[in-house]
Amino acid sequence: MDFLNYAFMQRALLAAVLVGITAPAIGIYLVQRRQALMGDGIGHVAMTGVGLGFLLSTSPVWMATAVSVLGAVLMELIRWYGKTRGDIALAMLFYGGMAGGVMLINLAPGGSTANLTSYLFGSLSTVSESDVTAICELAAFVLLVTLGLRRQLFAVSQDEEFARVTGLPVRALNLLTAVTAAVTVTVAMRVVGLLLVSALMVVPVAAAQQLSRSFTVTFVIAVAIGVAVAVSGTVTSYYQDVPPGATIVLLTIAAFLVLTALAGPLARRRARAAAAAQPAGDPAECAIPATRGAGDEVGV
Repeated sequence: MDFLNYAFMQRALLAAVLVGITAPAIGIYLVQRRQALMGDGIGHVAMTGVGLGFLLSTSPVWMATAVSVLGAVLMELIRWYGKTRGDIALAMLFYGGMAGGVMLINLAPGGSTANLTSYLFGSLSTVSESDVTAICELAAFVLLVTLGLRRQLFAVSQDEEFARVTGLPVRALNLLTAVTAAVTVTVAMRVVGLLLVSALMVVPVAAAQQLSRSFTVTFVIAVAIGVAVAVSGTVTSYYQDVPPGATIVLLTIAAFLVLTALAGPLARRRARAAAAAQPAGDPAECAIPATRGAGDEVGV
């Protein structure tokens, strides 16, 4: 536990815990909406914000947040109105964001693409006190949205038409989900990196779904996995001198594989327990009659 004696590790661990909570918290809605790669696209756009922060000598985190939110809004507008050409527009937005980040950071005084490395793949030593303050404030916003509006967001994620019929502001909620995902990307970029954050938003949710189909239980398990792999990856990165983002993602994938391997035996055990608990004299719920009388009709 000697790593706790260093201020940079204290900041990195705090940031890792917040990332481990917030990424799966919004990721569960993206998975339900079949938009698992949204975080990856926003990460590309956020690179322009990072480059703009260096160029203007302002906080790259806050500048990346502003640009990511704008990019998320554009993504939703393209999804609503893009129709058949929407995929091309999104591709230009993603690749333009990456190219813009590289160009802007090279135009900045003393800037080079080397400055992008810690933002692309995460870094322990570069998490400053101002970064931690920004991450805490942004994480509070993400948790406020994902927990405070969980029923509305879940309804829209499951069935937009049904949610619209019930009177929910579907477009406003979709836009809020996209903006929250954008904020989450900037929360995670200092620890996991812009190019890898999408994995932490999606894979813990997919792993949790191997054990449960309940939304609440899946949410809790996914957040627990997110925190566990984020903290473990950060500590491993300190001792082994490896990139924290890559370490966290590999641990997340390992957790998914382990839970997938355990899911089959657990499901069979639950099925046997349910069968043993059913009284012997009770008829099966979906039993097909063994014989059909002469007067019975066959329905189509």
